[in-house]
Amino acid sequence: MNPTRKRRLLLVFALLLAAGIAATLVALALQHNATYLYTPSEVLRGETARQAQFRLGGMVQHGSFQRAQGALEAHFRVTDGDAALPVSYTGILPDLFREDQAVIATGKMLGNVFVATQLLAKHDETYMPKEVADKMQAAHVKHGVAPSPVAAGAGATSSPAKGEGTTQ
Repeated sequence: MNPTRKRRLLLVFALLLAAGIAATLVALALQHNATYLYTPSEVLRGETARQAQFRLGGMVQHGSFQRAQGALEAHFRVTDGDAALPVSYTGILPDLFREDQAVIATGKMLGNVFVATQLLAKHDETYMPKEVADKMQAAHVKHGVAPSPVAAGAGATSSPAKGEGTTQ
């Protein structure tokens, strides 16, 4: 093999190695930043990693919202029809946040309480995130409850505009 071919072969090998390393680093970064949506039932069954950040989706349980006057810390329960999970959130709540409405909270478990770092409230009276609607529909079927028109029509309505209904 002449020296020119040897240098070209080494250059191609170095480029392939660098591309492989870059692809591996990108894949690891994306995997690390991925957050998965779970319902309270799935969380209580232990389907989530206890230290991992994930999204909790469901409905804010009626009568569960508690907040001291003037405080930023809010406590409420998120339910999927099968189970309810206590949630703690410190910050300004989205304008559309209220009981009996869909919510997606991003955070992690701390003991038996989900500590949310971000809340996404429903967009309008007919919007529900598709993942939450699908999982709640499965719970309705399991319990023989008639599906709500909101859950049945999820995905057919428009999604929230960027930044609308969110808080950090």
